[in-house]
Amino acid sequence: MATNLALDNALLAQAFSLSGLKTKRETVNAALAEYVAKRRASEIVDLFGTVDYDPAYDYKALRNRSDDNPS
Repeated sequence: MATNLALDNALLAQAFSLSGLKTKRETVNAALAEYVAKRRASEIVDLFGTVDYDPAYDYKALRNRSDDNPS
C-alpha cells in the first residue's frame, strides 16, 4: 500500500544513520517494528501481581533431571 507521509527529515536522517539500513523504507519499517515490540513488552508490566504461582514449584529440579535423549 503506497502512503505519503510528512516525516521529520532530521529525525529520519538520525534513524537512517543509526540503523545502518540501506533505504529509508527499511529504516521506517524497522522503527515501526521496534515501536510495536516496545509497546507490547510494556503491556507485560500490567500482568505483574496477577499471575498465581505454586510456591512448591522447584525450578532447579528441572535443571537437574536426566533426559532419555541427551543433547
